Amino acid sequence: MGAYGLVRINMELFSHAHSIFCPWLMILGSIQIIYADSTSFGQCNFLKNNRIGSISDIGLNAAVLQIISHGFIDATLFFLAETSYDKLRLLYLDEMGGMAISMQKIFTIFTILSMTSFALSGMSGFVAELIVFLE
Repeated sequence: MGAYGLVRINMELFSHAHSIFCPWLMILGSIQIIYADSTSFGQCNFLKNNRIGSISDIGLNAAVLQIISHGFIDATLFFLAETSYDKLRLLYLDEMGGMAISMQKIFTIFTILSMTSFALSGMSGFVAELIVFLE
């Protein structure tokens, strides 16, 4: 919702201010990505482990595509996390040993969606990420 708010409100109502502060938005976004990635390694709880600075139309379209892709991927990953919790009644990753054996379909879908979340080639987030970086 925050990214969509930046697109709809910030870019439309405050377009001049957005053009001035867009480099700072990109710097803050980069810092946020690095910080979130560096702190995720210490997360043991399964449920918690889970480009709008561009002024051009292509960059904005890529940002919206990335927002939509992120929404679908995260919603499905949270659904799978809740489904596995309902089945195993465990939250901590070190207690879930052998999840691939006991829940093969859920594990397979979870693995594919995790790869999609990493924006690997051929996955939904890859196109948006590529356009954002090329823009």
